[in-house]
Amino acid sequence: MTQKLEFTVESSGRRLDSYVAEQCRISRAYAQKLIEDREIAVNGRYAKASYRLNPMDIVAVSLPVTDHAAFAPLAAEDLPLEVVFEDSDLLVVDKPAGMVVHPAVGQYTGTLVNALLARYPDIADTTGSSRPGIVHRLDKDTSGLIVVAKNETARLNLARQMKQRLITKGYIALVMGTLSPQQGAIEAPIGRNPSDRKRMAVITEGKEARTQYQVIRYFDGYTLVEALLETGRTHQIRVHFSAIGHPIFGDPVYGRKSSLLGRQFLHAHRLGFKLPSNGKYVEFKSELPPDLEDVLYNITSSA
Repeated sequence: MTQKLEFTVESSGRRLDSYVAEQCRISRAYAQKLIEDREIAVNGRYAKASYRLNPMDIVAVSLPVTDHAAFAPLAAEDLPLEVVFEDSDLLVVDKPAGMVVHPAVGQYTGTLVNALLARYPDIADTTGSSRPGIVHRLDKDTSGLIVVAKNETARLNLARQMKQRLITKGYIALVMGTLSPQQGAIEAPIGRNPSDRKRMAVITEGKEARTQYQVIRYFDGYTLVEALLETGRTHQIRVHFSAIGHPIFGDPVYGRKSSLLGRQFLHAHRLGFKLPSNGKYVEFKSELPPDLEDVLYNITSSA
């Protein structure tokens, strides 16, 4: 039995085997085997592992899996969903920490997609069997704003804006130490950690990545910053700040856990884009959730 997956490529130049390995969270060697077995097609045709992808290419993958839960239809679940904006093309959701964006191996229920299907069943018609309507992602333990397309035309429009770096994505982060200078940019390529495929790292052969930041406030031993993503690499903010010696507070992967917080202090507080319907630029903001506000109160009180 196989799970059918479909992905729309956002940027050019990536090898097919490398792209599939990242998207499906499998090894590159296994991706190459799937390509050799003709389980992967690009725009309806089989391609070599070395094929260089182009923007808007459609990559279809037939992924053999042993977990039978993967073959169950996506379930619509009546889960709490905070919608901050909605029109006929899209909606902006304020995602809570702890919610996975879309079903994947190991978690097929309780995701944002499951919640969306209950309230917007037509969203299932957008491309991508396991992630309908999803244009970009937030880590499970990152809270904040995410835009979801209601139809395929809107999804392609938003994906194009993402590729052209027209979408504003601003995050509030608390980092360890005193960050200096107060304003700057981190430019360092990001790719899979060669020694741990579940983690990302700054590596020479990685993909271009740039994060701008502005200090909001200094605390004793910590710095509150706004980080703006110019690129959208996996775990980009977490990897970049860790790489310069200022890991995100509470990050168990790229920093260290904290008794004050059960997740990393990272909140997608600002999201802006052009509406597919009329091209008008709109921007939305989300206040820090209570658990993050509590951390700031505690580190201020203990100073």
